[in-house]
Amino acid sequence: MYIEQLQKFKINLWTYLVIPIAFLGLMAYNYMATEGVDTNTMIKQTIEMIGINGTFVMLVSPLVFMLLIVLFYNKFIQNNTLRILTTSRPKIDWKRVFFSFGLWSLITIFTTVVSYYNAPEDFVLNFKPEKFAVFVILAIILIPFQTSFEEYLFRGHMLQGLGLATKTKWIPLVVTSFLFGIMHIANPEVEKLGMVIMFYYIGTGLFLGILTLMDEGLELALGFHAANNLIGALLVTSDWSAFQTHSILKDVSEPSANIQIFIPILVIFPILLYIFAIKYKWSNWKEKLFGTIKPIEVE
Repeated sequence: MYIEQLQKFKINLWTYLVIPIAFLGLMAYNYMATEGVDTNTMIKQTIEMIGINGTFVMLVSPLVFMLLIVLFYNKFIQNNTLRILTTSRPKIDWKRVFFSFGLWSLITIFTTVVSYYNAPEDFVLNFKPEKFAVFVILAIILIPFQTSFEEYLFRGHMLQGLGLATKTKWIPLVVTSFLFGIMHIANPEVEKLGMVIMFYYIGTGLFLGILTLMDEGLELALGFHAANNLIGALLVTSDWSAFQTHSILKDVSEPSANIQIFIPILVIFPILLYIFAIKYKWSNWKEKLFGTIKPIEVE
């Protein structure tokens, strides 16, 4: 009912085109403007000028503003509510958000500790208490806005709009997952590891889309995405990542595209889906992922 519920309201389909077209146009412009530019070098130069925390704020703040645009557009242009953009439940289920956040936080911490003890030579201690404390505050404030923007845009606004337009569920699932991956194409990780990393980004988008469709809401995706970016940024940084932060550890290993890129997609994400499916008693996978949008009574 996450997509179907919108049929109760008189929403013009063309209104779902404005924000995606504007955002994709901005992405295309940004990609062309930085083509041939070493983004990693550009980030390092920015860090030299305004510092690590300043660079972090500069990179993340625009996405906070974009979240406000999406929510404003949803409320005042489409006359929609935050609840409908978020979930098919009578109200937003914050327990789902925090469960997903907590589960992925624990897994991220565990895998980081295992990686550190398996190959301590790949890490150096990067912990500087004062700078870390400032970064913690900035990260807690800004990262949930950044990740929520991506979820409300791709798994909310775009997925619902494409679902209404195509009367399908699999088309919006595939399209939004692909676009979510493409959004990261200008990241320095792509430049360092090659286009193979796009399998991870697109696969993550697919995982988050499946979460949204199976659970009939964004809550689990919101929690996972926030934990992934926030806890990851607090634990480990590197000189070639999009987020270069005052984290606890710094990864100094030489990055390479190997089988580890596919482990989350092929192993960890399916296990998470199984855990969520058991906890929330998911059923009828075929209908929820590949079924059609059935008409319901319009008010």
